[in-house]
Amino acid sequence: MTSTLENHIDTFRTTFNGTVLTIGEPEYDTARSVWNGEIDRKPAVIAQCINASDVAAAIAFGRDQGLPISVRGGGHAFSGTAVCEAGVMIDLSRMNTITVDPETRRARCGGGSTWAQLDAATQQHNLATPGGTISHTGVGGLTLGGGFGWLTGRAGLSCDNLVSAELVTADGRIVQASATEHPDLFWAIRGGGGNFGVATTLEFRLHDVGPFVHLGLFFWPLEQGAEALRIARQAVADLPPSTGVLIASLNAPPAPFVPEEHQFRPGYALMVSGFGTAEEHARLIDPIRAALPPLFELVTPLPYVALQQMLDEAAPWGILAYEKAHYLNDISDAAIDVITDHMPKKNSPMSIVPIFPMRGAFHSVPDDATAFGGGRAMKYVFNIGALAPTQELLDADRAWVRGFWEGLRPHAAGAGTYVNFMAEYEDDRVRAAYGPAKYTRLAAIKRTYDPDNIFRGGANIKPA
Repeated sequence: MTSTLENHIDTFRTTFNGTVLTIGEPEYDTARSVWNGEIDRKPAVIAQCINASDVAAAIAFGRDQGLPISVRGGGHAFSGTAVCEAGVMIDLSRMNTITVDPETRRARCGGGSTWAQLDAATQQHNLATPGGTISHTGVGGLTLGGGFGWLTGRAGLSCDNLVSAELVTADGRIVQASATEHPDLFWAIRGGGGNFGVATTLEFRLHDVGPFVHLGLFFWPLEQGAEALRIARQAVADLPPSTGVLIASLNAPPAPFVPEEHQFRPGYALMVSGFGTAEEHARLIDPIRAALPPLFELVTPLPYVALQQMLDEAAPWGILAYEKAHYLNDISDAAIDVITDHMPKKNSPMSIVPIFPMRGAFHSVPDDATAFGGGRAMKYVFNIGALAPTQELLDADRAWVRGFWEGLRPHAAGAGTYVNFMAEYEDDRVRAAYGPAKYTRLAAIKRTYDPDNIFRGGANIKPA
């Protein structure tokens, strides 16, 4: 770091309300760490903000010094774009205050909040909004890219439930985006990612959920993969659209409900969450068990927050990770052949293939109502995730992910994919994620709010 930049940083510290960290300071390495342990970038400055004015000051400092800017909310992206090399990392993790109004069914949270924090606050009133499936994911990043999970069939995407947001734009303005204020910006941030500003506060619509829900988890071994996937496909067709469904190929966890002889065994799981009575849930899952008796199962009531945290141990902080994804119109027999061919070839027992059916309330929202790419027809988001404790295993499974992804390309629903499931942001893939019409509209809005493309670290939409 040059002495000139050091002098500017010293001046910046005196005007900043939060904490400014640089290389060599005791908290610096902890602050720059993110969920994906393969990311090892070193920002010149980490600006730990406590309010929107701090965010504006950090943006101005980065622009004045000609430094790249990144934004850290939860720090959970596979891509690690929360951390920039030799630039200004705007850290929102201290901005995590949450307020809930049970009368209006609204929640407001800071841009650094995680889903675990938001779920805990809203569940005090038996309310929730659709979030992800890993609770230490950041609320802001997930929502700006779309966001789906157990409640998507009942209530749509996270971004569908966003009522308003406070953003700091590239020129340092603090603006409110909603249906009535900056409606063009509000449309863009519901699916367009972090291209248009830094989301410092988000307000959500809430729904009656919990405190207890019901889970049915069924697991079959690899050798029954084709049958299991066909059973899962039929279950998606038969279950009420409001039911939460997740299909996954993974190794059985070392959990108490898994017989010891089957722990760590690779196979296929179907998870069904019900939000009614135990009797109603039993009627939904009985046909699954009867169609193909599982190797083991777990059928139980559990708190909604426990459902939201159920997969956390499968994605621990600091794991090495890489992913690619497709949209599939259907889990066809031809796609099943590809899946069952590739699953035995993975190397790390932690690598996982979650498959998310997008149905129910997801496709009750008009496609042009938000910037979310990929259309609103019934589809599956097919994610292939390499997770590994060592670099050697990650390198092997990175190649596995790429080969698997290529094998599924003939069965994908076009060239688009979900922007939150990109570890690499090829320009053509980002354009394809939105399609020509939405990308053109987003690029025009980008020109208005970030003409110099300051916010370019993630799935970048270039200014028109």
